[in-house]
Amino acid sequence: MDWNNLGFEYHDLPYSFEAKFKDGKWEKGHLTEKSTIELSEASEVLHYGQEVFEGLKAYRRKDGKINLFRPELNGQRLANSAARLGMEAYPVDDFLDSIKQIVKANEEFVPPYESGATLYIRPFLIGTSTVVGVQPATEYTYHVYATPVGAYVNGLNPAAYTVSEYDRAAYAGTGSAKTSGNYASSLIASIQAHKDGYADCLFLDPREHKYIDEFGGANFFGITEEGQFVTPKSRSILPSITKRSLLEVAERQGLNPIETQIEFADIDKFAEAGAMGTAAVISPVGSITYQGKKHVFYDEEKTGPVTTKLYNELIAIQYGDAPAPEGWVQTID
Repeated sequence: MDWNNLGFEYHDLPYSFEAKFKDGKWEKGHLTEKSTIELSEASEVLHYGQEVFEGLKAYRRKDGKINLFRPELNGQRLANSAARLGMEAYPVDDFLDSIKQIVKANEEFVPPYESGATLYIRPFLIGTSTVVGVQPATEYTYHVYATPVGAYVNGLNPAAYTVSEYDRAAYAGTGSAKTSGNYASSLIASIQAHKDGYADCLFLDPREHKYIDEFGGANFFGITEEGQFVTPKSRSILPSITKRSLLEVAERQGLNPIETQIEFADIDKFAEAGAMGTAAVISPVGSITYQGKKHVFYDEEKTGPVTTKLYNELIAIQYGDAPAPEGWVQTID
């Protein structure tokens, strides 16, 4: 496998993990060599969309060991997402065990440290019992696959974004859950953004279309002229683990971070801006265009110094090159 040219794509590895909920309880999960799932044509997930998922990474360290970054938060978020969709949550302790099992089983596919690539891990939970009328499932499948990936975005290169006319999620809807429907509804906006020459789009709040919510696949942050880290607070966006971590890193760097409503009308107060998430880590935003006006942050071709420093510290923690705050990293020998 060419570790330096992986792309962000699926590779069918030897082992996946699977567990089933049936007769009111979770059965013991296990590794499997099957990379397919058999479903009835009347399965809940195919018709009423009971599906939630997660995304996390395993990082190869310089010493050859493997780091997981705050995986318990992914397990808790999966449980929270399941609760929002009326699903039977997979226990967090079992979630952690499944992640460690699949990483160990596919250890040879964790890319080497010097490649900058990672093993991307995708746990998901689906309703599998047969239904005709609208109702929650009574049977569920929890499944995890892993795939080696390169960078989701091409390094710290600023990208151009546009503001979408669509809503990603309803105000009191499922925006805070990591469920496929939210991403499906954002695809048309992303397709249009790409056609117009942008990397992706930014969504505004669904009630007033006044406040910044998030990008199609990542949270937003801005750095003010005074050097403050600011990120949106909204009930219709995903509670990002990368965002939660960067808020703490920003505090350590003296950036006085804050989560608050951000009016798009105030966008020009930011000297730098970025998108943050598990896949992207940090992707600098060079510009955002809205209603025909382009708003530029720092430089359309160069990444700002504050964004660069945030990125470098977070990446160093994830790969084990810098001390991690207590509990942030779990190491697999």
